Amino acid sequence: QVQLVESGGGLVQAGGSLRLSCAASGRTFNYYAMGWFRQAPGKEREFVASISLSGSSTAYADSVKGRFTISRDNAKNTVYLQMNSLKPEDTAVYYCAAKAFAPSTRHRDYGYWGQGTQVTVSS
Repeated sequence: QVQLVESGGGLVQAGGSLRLSCAASGRTFNYYAMGWFRQAPGKEREFVASISLSGSSTAYADSVKGRFTISRDNAKNTVYLQMNSLKPEDTAVYYCAAKAFAPSTRHRDYGYWGQGTQVTVSS
């Protein structure tokens, strides 16, 4: 069982930066691959980034590649999403998610979800 709590969302101007954090409960955090997803009003939840158990392997959606960076600190049971050069189209609720072992880009593969944190980018 893993419980996830996101933080770090907010309102930022286009071109600005935010860092999201996702704190996980439990002692087996390093058994879970982690992902970030987002959902804008009226749209389906979409993949943003994922990271492997050790953090050695990452994947990104094309729309955020080169602007966002996912990382994890297994000693702190936390995964991060550094978001730079933000655009209005990045506005969404951002969710972190956990799944056992291998990461995935499909939200249906993740069994544990946080409550989400709102990111709003103004133009």
